[in-house]
Amino acid sequence: MKQDFCKLLQGNPYPGRGILLGRTPDGKKAVLTYFIMGRSENSRNRIFEATADGIRTKAFDESKMVDPSLIIYSPVRVCGKVTIVTNGDQTDTIYDALSEGHCYRHALKTRTFEPDGPNFTPRISGVITPAGTYNLSILKTMDNEADTCQRFFYEYDAPKAGVGHFISTYQGDGSPLPSFHGEPIAVTVDCNDPQPWADKVWTALNADNKVSLFVRFLDLETQKVQDVILNKHH
Repeated sequence: MKQDFCKLLQGNPYPGRGILLGRTPDGKKAVLTYFIMGRSENSRNRIFEATADGIRTKAFDESKMVDPSLIIYSPVRVCGKVTIVTNGDQTDTIYDALSEGHCYRHALKTRTFEPDGPNFTPRISGVITPAGTYNLSILKTMDNEADTCQRFFYEYDAPKAGVGHFISTYQGDGSPLPSFHGEPIAVTVDCNDPQPWADKVWTALNADNKVSLFVRFLDLETQKVQDVILNKHH
């Protein structure tokens, strides 16, 4: 059963970082949605900045940046015609693997969750093909152990119009933060254009914790993209 994506976000004050991949209601465009949230000043001191093929995170106020590790990276890149989205520098790991003729699974088998105990933040990743099929993955700790990684891969080879699949780093707030549990959540995508979709998702995210949002709609016929970036800091 599909859930209303915005209601799902409204009911969770801290999903952390999240990826939604899916299809517009008219079936003509692939949908990529990626957001970041933060509880610390260091995490909240970020914006998304456009690059040639996607985005990167950047400190909003360089003087307040304490530790760039794990929070400064390129969430979205394109390798050939494959779009990559992740919550960390595994974007580059996947990009390099695809460039060498390997698949995203090959890349992610070389990585684990983030070394930020006691949370051990999961690494979430997704790839979209030119045809609009997509894969999602999560690498996470088992029982908050520093040396045990679980790797899960989910592949969607026949996306349905108006449907997406959502995965996030956390189930919600807590100490330590509880890792996302279960399969990616099937959710509704109810906009054929990126701006109204971005506005709805941005409004649904917790006002105190949201930091940045990126939306990309990929036309499956022309391969043209439409991007929207929303940042809490301007």
